Amino acid sequence: MNETSPIRTETAREYPGTLRDDARPGDVLPRESRTAPPARRSRAGLWFVLLLILAGGGYAGYRFYLAPKMETQVAATSERGKGAGGRGGHGEPAQAVGIATVAAGDVPIVLAGLGTVTPLATVTVRSQISGYLTEIGFREGQTVKKGDFLAQIDSRPYEAQLAQYQGQLMRDQALLQNSKLDLARFQRLSQQDSISKQNVDTQGALVKQNEGTVAADQALVDQQKLNITYTRIVSPVEGRVGLRQIDQGNYITAASTSIVVVTQLHPISVVFTLPEDDVARVMRRVRSGAKLIVTAYDRGDTNVIATGVLDTVDNQIDTTTGTVKLRAIFENQDDALFPNQFVNAKLVVDTVRDAPIVPTAAILRGTPGTYVYLLQGDDKVVVRPIKLGEADGPRTVVTEGLNIGDRVVVDGTDRLRDGAPVRITEEAGKARSAPHRDHAADAQGKPAGGRGAPAEAQSTPAAAPVTEGAKPDAAKADAVAPESQKRERRRQRPAEAQ
Repeated sequence: MNETSPIRTETAREYPGTLRDDARPGDVLPRESRTAPPARRSRAGLWFVLLLILAGGGYAGYRFYLAPKMETQVAATSERGKGAGGRGGHGEPAQAVGIATVAAGDVPIVLAGLGTVTPLATVTVRSQISGYLTEIGFREGQTVKKGDFLAQIDSRPYEAQLAQYQGQLMRDQALLQNSKLDLARFQRLSQQDSISKQNVDTQGALVKQNEGTVAADQALVDQQKLNITYTRIVSPVEGRVGLRQIDQGNYITAASTSIVVVTQLHPISVVFTLPEDDVARVMRRVRSGAKLIVTAYDRGDTNVIATGVLDTVDNQIDTTTGTVKLRAIFENQDDALFPNQFVNAKLVVDTVRDAPIVPTAAILRGTPGTYVYLLQGDDKVVVRPIKLGEADGPRTVVTEGLNIGDRVVVDGTDRLRDGAPVRITEEAGKARSAPHRDHAADAQGKPAGGRGAPAEAQSTPAAAPVTEGAKPDAAKADAVAPESQKRERRRQRPAEAQ
């Protein structure tokens, strides 16, 4: 065959680099000698080894990490289902709740209204005469008694005028005396028919005229004496004086210039309002002679300022607001109440005796109306519709639906439903923090719950319900534990669940 044959040339080109040392160009090589190049074989082997390593790593991760974790979660879910199904009968985890017992007690009936501290007497002291203010006899903020000296007006002009009127009175009194003597003479002469009857009557009229003049002079004298008394200004009531409104040396105009304001503080009153619907109840108690207690609270309605008694009820209802005014009296010896201060007044009208009382936090409102979650036994709650009576802040009277001694849920009601399984926490007021303590107890292998937990939950730790918050902790504990402990734990769980 020709060496330049197309067949031989194409065969040699197909397998470059595969000719033997003794082969000539164009020779056809045997099939077994047609092998891949060495570089291509080494790369294929490297990829094969890398795949083996990745497969081994994935298997090891699944074997030592993922599989134990899944088994732990499955076992925990199975135990929760068994525990909840055994105790609640619904196959769901029991909720941690706080409870309270319905007890008999007394609840006051309180009517609340907005009030203002109003003094029983507020007097603006003014002068009754005009003159210069010569003396100030008080200190601002001082407590004074009735009749205490406050200010002095210049009395000299009034004293001089008094002397003038007294002199005029003495002159007119002398004229009166003389006219009386003349009348007596005329009467004797008339009896002797020595004088006419007309002269006697004229003298009698003159006497009466002089008597009127003397009486007018005496009134002027008394008026001036009174004006001199008015020059000394005293306190008309007992109370506390305010800021001075005029200084010494100023001219005071009668009945127009204010000197100071005196306010009575002991006792003091609070005027507050109540709705017209409550008037009948209050009036019944007032007519029976009861002494109704009124408590004044601060603006925030949290702190008690003072305690007093109801004094009177207004005689008409305000048609614009539909309310009636009431006045309560407070001794106010500690000056806790200040004039014009805003307060919240609470009037105790009556008291409900020996009534079933529940915490207000246990009362819920929804489709059944007003209801509570009633604890049946130690591990299940039911919805119980109730009717409410009077309320006193955190306590409410139940008139129908509950009996004394019943236990109701006061904390942890957000996830409950009728017939739901529950477990009682140690303290009702700390029901929300109880699951964290229970989770820690479960992780350590101790019984969940406290003194208030059910007996079966305390005696069988594995059967205690595990809340959702405990899953990460249990999985984490299994993940970090040695393999021998994991196997031992998985063997013990079925026995504990039984």
